[in-house]
Amino acid sequence: MEYSNDISLKLFFCSQLVYTSKKKWLYPLFDLEEFLKTQNYERDSLTLEDKIIGKAAAFLVIRLGITKVCAHLLSRPAKDTFDKHKVNYGFDRLVDKILCKTEDLLTDINDPDTACKIIRGMIIS
Repeated sequence: MEYSNDISLKLFFCSQLVYTSKKKWLYPLFDLEEFLKTQNYERDSLTLEDKIIGKAAAFLVIRLGITKVCAHLLSRPAKDTFDKHKVNYGFDRLVDKILCKTEDLLTDINDPDTACKIIRGMIIS
């Protein structure tokens, strides 16, 4: 997987690049959610590439209905979450956890909807 320094997230539809983001943290996934509301892509035909995927990002990806994911850096909690929700994934590097308070906040959370509420609460506060 190759990334330019400024692109953090890419979305492909049937191997065609249809969306990119340069934003940080989880904002690319929230923006992607808005983008997908305006599109009629079959979720099974989408592949998401992201630089870093922790448990929070994994939950957001699951809520978007995307089932194919590639990550440069993947945390074990994200891997476990993808396994539980039957998401196909690949990664360049697996780490025990990422250094992000969001990953710590979601340690005991197993429901994507609950996780999303917690994450959105962090944005508002």
